[in-house]
Amino acid sequence: MTAALPTGLPLRDAYPIGVVGAGAWGTALAIHTARCGKPTLLWAHNPSVAVQIQDGRENVRYLPGHLVPEALHATADLEACVRRSRVLLTVMPTPHVAGLARRMEPWLTDEHVIVSCSKGIDNESLELISEIYERVLPRRMHAGLAYLSGPSFAAEVAINSPTAVTVAARSARLARWLQKELSGNRFRCYASNDVEGVEVGGALKNVIAIAVGAADGLGFGHNARAGLITRGLAEITRIAVRKGANPLTLQGLSGIGDLVLTCTGDLSRNRTVGLRLGRGESIGAILASMTAVAEGVLTSRSAWRLTQELGVEAPILEQTYRVLHEGLAPLDALRNLMGRELKDEITL
Repeated sequence: MTAALPTGLPLRDAYPIGVVGAGAWGTALAIHTARCGKPTLLWAHNPSVAVQIQDGRENVRYLPGHLVPEALHATADLEACVRRSRVLLTVMPTPHVAGLARRMEPWLTDEHVIVSCSKGIDNESLELISEIYERVLPRRMHAGLAYLSGPSFAAEVAINSPTAVTVAARSARLARWLQKELSGNRFRCYASNDVEGVEVGGALKNVIAIAVGAADGLGFGHNARAGLITRGLAEITRIAVRKGANPLTLQGLSGIGDLVLTCTGDLSRNRTVGLRLGRGESIGAILASMTAVAEGVLTSRSAWRLTQELGVEAPILEQTYRVLHEGLAPLDALRNLMGRELKDEITL
């Protein structure tokens, strides 16, 4: 059974906003846009989740405790979500981006604007999400692509806690239009044309958060946390610059802002993974117990491969990869980091 769409609506432009992906973040964004008075259609891959949201007015599985506004409707019909919306916020784990883009493509027009709200690097191709979209979708649609990132826990957006994010597009005009379209009284968007910087910052902060969580789980205190965050930002910046980014972007919301939030906030899934690793749990047991995806676990593999491809030194990313995928003990990873050859602080 799928959730029924509201009746009496025209086929196109029934909803200013469509959200593709009904996890915690997708649901929170849909709550935000609906709360701003924009009728919003939320697509859920799982029909039972769509029914739950549409009829029960709550996403019990992924964002429990947050009732959705009347302006928000849910469906399991992807075609309806795409064709009846003008702006599509896409929120899905990185491995599913290419497949869903191909599914949506037959229903997309030149009038659609797609705002990716996912954060990651593809494990196979090592592409950023912007590169995936630009490869999969026709060139005529590239002008309508944008990317949203920044320090924003889903649960806090859902309760209308003050939040600031960045929306990036290669067209400054599109970024500024979306800035106005998506901002609300407690959700403030800043515009950027640095797609690579915004995307690299959003993807790699998840990996550093696992490292910081592991240090906290080992009981190493605030000095270790501050050191990992600061040196982690240096690694992220080096990689972003090699991808063509402006280094100043990494000093902003999608860089240091998102990094600090994810490394220190108790709502961070990636920090939680690290905490549990530091306390002695295996990565297999941790992932088996989680409902939501911790993107940093997947991204750690592509991040490590990308550093090798780009020739960038990134020891924190390397050691985190080895802990997650090669069975290295977190304490041994710390020894490896602290025992490295001494360096100058500022290197690009």
